[in-house]
Amino acid sequence: MLHVNDQISIEEWELVESFTRAQGPGGQNVNKVETAVELRFEAERSPHLSDTVKRRLKRLAGRRWTQDGAVVILAQETRSQARNRDLARQRLADLIRRATIAPKRRIPTRPTLGSQRRRLKAKSERGAVKALRGRVDQGDE
Repeated sequence: MLHVNDQISIEEWELVESFTRAQGPGGQNVNKVETAVELRFEAERSPHLSDTVKRRLKRLAGRRWTQDGAVVILAQETRSQARNRDLARQRLADLIRRATIAPKRRIPTRPTLGSQRRRLKAKSERGAVKALRGRVDQGDE
């Protein structure tokens, strides 16, 4: 069982792990031992997540969200399969934890009168500088 927080815990049957050979350093072991872990969590079908959490999780997961509604996490940083397994589970728990936090609603505000005046003043000053860059008449000599 994977504990995310006090309210959410993911059962083992919802997680599917597959092991492959990892990229990068590992010496002779890199070609023999399957240390990379691909953790697959069927988020769309999970009874432990609410619909709002699933929507936020889909947005946060990005490319890791598959078309059939699963989150796929790949961990291949260490040379140990057990450590990569723990890293993948930890990343999944962090992702779900971030999805449980509701974003704050933005309250639209109006610009102050002073800021509007400063903006327009800077705009007119900049326009005056650019107006001086025009072609110089030769007839004033």
